[in-house]
Amino acid sequence: MLLEGKNAVIYGGAGSIGRAMARAFAREGATVHLVGRTQPPLADAAAEIRETGGEVKTAQLDACDEGAVDDHADSVATTSGSLDISVNVISLDETFGTSLVDAPLDEFEWPILKAVRSTFVTARAAARHMIKQRSGVILMFGGYGDPLPDFYLGGFQVALTAVDALRRQLAAEFGRHGIRVLTVQSNGVPETIRDADARQAMDESVVSGTLLSRAASLDDVGNVAVFAASDHARAMTATKLNITCGGEVD
Repeated sequence: MLLEGKNAVIYGGAGSIGRAMARAFAREGATVHLVGRTQPPLADAAAEIRETGGEVKTAQLDACDEGAVDDHADSVATTSGSLDISVNVISLDETFGTSLVDAPLDEFEWPILKAVRSTFVTARAAARHMIKQRSGVILMFGGYGDPLPDFYLGGFQVALTAVDALRRQLAAEFGRHGIRVLTVQSNGVPETIRDADARQAMDESVVSGTLLSRAASLDDVGNVAVFAASDHARAMTATKLNITCGGEVD
């Protein structure tokens, strides 16, 4: 198994993307530590993983709360023996549909502030332990391609681009300690949309712009995350793993 003996902390672990990564990590032998703000979804996600024989633990906290994040990271490293993988895939509470000229300031800036703060806080907490280990992987998820002219994304695209800049800086500083920092680059995963009509609309929108005439699935997300976190990707840092099916061409 690619991640046997590893401990993976997933902030936003009860969401669709977090669960996909958690299932894949657990399948490959990692102990998964799911973190979120609300206990019932965490318990549901944990039960799903245990049903397949995976090792999982949960913690209820806000990924923007630096004290709580630091305490939890310390606990994982102390009780489990290591903190090997850290992933931040929390919801950014973004608002779509309002043009920038009409957007209230707080509505525009909130996803940017939340994305940058939570990414910094969680990465820093993990890195403090990874530096001692001389190894570790910090993963991010999102898209930061060209702006979409036909959609009003508010501060969402700006938030993901800011996180990309932070990823580069973290990789530059952490690399000497054996820590890799990577982004799983996405242009949208239709399976994450619960409403059937909205899911179909997103699927059609995403697929129409891809080279492979398909969208990435949740299984794709999990499999690529496993690769990124494993030693098979040990030569990769400060870069992205593009799962846009050719929707964003490098």
